[in-house]
Parts: sequence; structure tokens; C-alpha cells
Amino acid sequence: MNMSDTAAPIAMAAPRARRTRQARIVWGSRVVTVGGDAPVRVQSMTNTDTVDAIGTAIQVKELAQAGSEFVRITVNTPEAAQAVPYIREQLDRMGQDVPLVGDFHYNGHRLLTEFPDCAQALSKYRINPGNVGKGDKRDKQFGQMIEAAMRWDKAVRIGVNWGSLDQELLAQLMDANGRRGTPWDARQVMYEALITSAIESARRAEAMGLSGDQIILSCKVSGVQDLIAVYRELARRCDYALHLGLTEAGMGTKGIVASSTALSILLQEGIGDTIRVSLTPQPGEARTQEVVVASEILQSLGMRAFVPSVTACPGCGRTTSTTFQELAKQIDDYLRAQMPVWRKQYPGVERLKVAVMGCIVNGPGESKHADIGISLPGTGEAPAAPVFIDGEKAMTLRGDDIAREFQTVVEDYIARRFGGTSGAITQN
Repeated sequence: MNMSDTAAPIAMAAPRARRTRQARIVWGSRVVTVGGDAPVRVQSMTNTDTVDAIGTAIQVKELAQAGSEFVRITVNTPEAAQAVPYIREQLDRMGQDVPLVGDFHYNGHRLLTEFPDCAQALSKYRINPGNVGKGDKRDKQFGQMIEAAMRWDKAVRIGVNWGSLDQELLAQLMDANGRRGTPWDARQVMYEALITSAIESARRAEAMGLSGDQIILSCKVSGVQDLIAVYRELARRCDYALHLGLTEAGMGTKGIVASSTALSILLQEGIGDTIRVSLTPQPGEARTQEVVVASEILQSLGMRAFVPSVTACPGCGRTTSTTFQELAKQIDDYLRAQMPVWRKQYPGVERLKVAVMGCIVNGPGESKHADIGISLPGTGEAPAAPVFIDGEKAMTLRGDDIAREFQTVVEDYIARRFGGTSGAITQN
């Protein structure tokens, strides 16, 4: 088959440009931007009792070291509000300058007013319009939270959730829908209530004097198609920075697949400025799993790089040995564990590509595409493992200690390429 001289080259798919205005998160002398041309940021949330300031600070540190760029904590009682400044203090002592986001429901207006040290220690407030009050109290209590944000120069996320939607607004929209010539179905009315609640609350905050570049919106639902529909319309109607997340995504593969599917579609369309993967942890599983998944979504889309990527084959009848699986996991775990140190020591190392392949079919080719790769012997193949560096065969490893030797080769390559050392890897 001949390629026509007039054939156009196939362009690589890329996410659409985002269309939101840029928001700013301020704390101390630092400013982090969200939206516009800023990177899509990863957010997470603790599941500790905030009153336990030490335990909460430790988990915030773990989440930050895993790659979370904002960490949200529950602020639900006076005792929790009193603990927030101490959490911030502990983080500063540990050298963790990650911004803290306060998650407020029902009594946020009172806590932000009565505990100014809490209001000042936080970098952003999460406000749920469905939980700020009812009737005549709603606007007043919402206003008190916005006043606190203006007083302390804090950003806010106006976060609507279909599990706690403003029932008065929903009732009004249902009544209006009943008067339509062709009424919408109940789900469409709910979509409208989510979007209307978010945008009207944001405009009310701006009318009070809060700058639009201190406002981030979210409309959380737990269904993939629901989330896509709501955010497409939300993005069409406003230019506020948007936080994405499939709320109550679930546990294990269900939560990971659902979140990855929904968020990837929207991010590819240029929708979303911060993301969170709301996983229910498996018993005994680290809270940091949600950060790993969120980071992997952005890295898989080519939008961010957080850790070196490890390409590994799935295995087949040619690879009855588990050596390549064990080595791939060992290398992946090692690279992730080193990243808190390497981010400062080896700038750019997060873009490293490593290949660990199990046989000769695709092994050499994939290894040549990576920065550094190894092709382990499959069933019946010669007991030798060629190592490729920057597309060229550099050496062949043999014997029973291939895994340790290859890890040393990777370490040497990282130090040489990203650390400015003059060492050279010997070829044989």
C-alpha cells in the first residue's frame, strides 16, 4: 500500500485549551494559580479526625508527598476549628507548604467568624450552597462566609453536590418545569438545579465584593454520564475555574475506572482545572491511593508528569517466568518512593520513561522507545537481558542478580542525566 503524496499527516490527539479565567490561592507569601493556562492541579482530602492535629498533619504530609497540591480537611466543630492553626504550624515545621482547604457544612459561617485563627490558617474555603442555611438565614450565613474570605484574602470553592442540593431551589425549578409546554424529565431538572445553584452563588459572592479570580466552582455527582452532562453545560455557561470529581466514586476498580472515565473525557475537552478522585479506601489501604490515581489520569493524558513512567507488558505464554512482573513492580515502587527527594535533587526526573519487558517480541522495540529499558528472557529464550539506554543497546545482563543490577543502572542513569554528574555507563 502506497501513501498518497497528498495525504495529510495524522495529528496526535491533544486536550482542548481550557477556557476558564485564572483563580489564585494565596497563603503566606505564596500564590498558586488555578485555571487559565495553569497546570491542572491535584487535590485530596484527609479522613482523620481534624481535632487530632498531629495525626491530621501527618496524613496531609503523606498526601502532599504523594503529589497532592491542595489538601482538604474537615472543619465541622469548634474543636476542629481550634486545631486548624496547629495543623498548619506542624506542617510548616515539617517543611510542607501545601495549602489547606477547609471543608464547611451547616456551621461554617459561625466557625469562620468565631475562630479567626482558623480562617487565617486555611488557604481556601469549601462552601456548599445546599448546607449554608434555610429560608431567611441562607443569604445571611452565606454572606458571612464570603465576608471572611474577603477579610482574609482567601479563595472559595462553591461546591454543589447532588446529595445535598438546595431543596428550595430544586422545588422552584420543579414548579417552573411543571408549567412548561413540554416538561423536562426529573434528571434534567436536577442538572439545571446543580448548575443554577453554583453560578448564582458565585455571582452573589462577586456582588458582595469577592473577586472572580478567587472563586472555583464544582457540581459533584456520582454517575459518569451525569457528571459529563453537567460539566459540559457548566463550562458553557461560565468562565469560573472548575474543580472536577466524581463524588462517592466507590471502592477499588469500580471507583478508579469510573473516575478515570469521567474525568478523562472532560479533561480532554478542556474542562477542569483541579481534580480529585474520591475513592473509598480498601481496608488497610493508604489514603494516598486517590492521589496516585488522579496523578496517573493527568500523566496518561499527557497533561502533567508526576513520576517516571514504567512500561511493562501484560505477559503471555512466552513469559511463564514472573521475573519481569516482579522487576516492573520493584522499579515502579522504587521510583515512586524516591520522588519526594528526587523532585528537588533531580529536576525533570518525573518525565523519565522506563520499560521492563518480558520477551523478545516487543521487548527490544519498547525498550528503544523508552529512556532506559530492559528486555528479559521469555520462555525458551537465551538467558540474557539486553539493556537499552537512549535508544541504543548499552549492555547485556546475565545471571541471578539481574533485578538488582538493572536498578543500579537506572539509578546511575538518573544521576547522570538529571543530576549533572559526569559519570558514564559502560557499554558491553
